[in-house]
Amino acid sequence: MFEFTDAGRILAGIALLSIVTIEVGGWFLTRIVRGAVPMTPFQQAFARAGHAHAGVLVTLGLVGILYADLARLDGLLGWLARICVLAAAILMPGGFFASSAGKDVHRPNGAIVLVWIGAVSLAVGVASLGVGVLTS
Repeated sequence: MFEFTDAGRILAGIALLSIVTIEVGGWFLTRIVRGAVPMTPFQQAFARAGHAHAGVLVTLGLVGILYADLARLDGLLGWLARICVLAAAILMPGGFFASSAGKDVHRPNGAIVLVWIGAVSLAVGVASLGVGVLTS
């Protein structure tokens, strides 16, 4: 029978609660596309990218927690597998949103580095999970 680890249960609960913020972001996107929030085409594209990455990566993080717990991953590999994808779900969207913030912005600012840090976190997370599942 499947049982969550304590870490998996806590992280899954937090990730599930975070979906409410993604829903609020979706509502905000509807305001953007209706023209209620003035944004440049660049800012609109980054808002969409940030929202999409948040939703997909939280979902992937939840699936990863299940796989990590099913494979009974522990130690550093288990923590990397459980946390890094969820960290990417914060870092990558945060990078899209922060790097396009402001009035009449047409290019990303220095906060775009968060997208790349998130990409590294995602790679570490899925690689750890993949190795852990294959070797369990």
